[in-house]
Amino acid sequence: QVQLVESGGGLVQAGGSLRLSCVVSGTSLSLNTVGWYRQAPGKQREMVAQISSTGSTNYPVSMKGRVTISRDILKNTVYLQMNTLKPEDTAVYYCNTNGVRFGRPFDSWGQGTQVTVSS
Repeated sequence: QVQLVESGGGLVQAGGSLRLSCVVSGTSLSLNTVGWYRQAPGKQREMVAQISSTGSTNYPVSMKGRVTISRDILKNTVYLQMNTLKPEDTAVYYCNTNGVRFGRPFDSWGQGTQVTVSS
């Protein structure tokens, strides 16, 4: 089975930084796109960053310049580096990957990690 486990969230003051980790099992990072998403109370889920099977990155305009997504193939881990954090970055952050494994489609999400930015 494809599974993802997030970690690295916590409480940080405005202007600080955090690095989130997503450990992926059951598939190769060289075969699938992995994305980071977040959801704050009362708001819709939004995409924060994506990294493709070839290592190409994608960011929404609102996030570009403050976040960096990267991966470690040997550790099967995707990272999200967030800098200059703001209170509006407070949310539960999830990682996701989907594709086809052994001829069967999958769409897997992690349990989420809480990020809280104080002023």
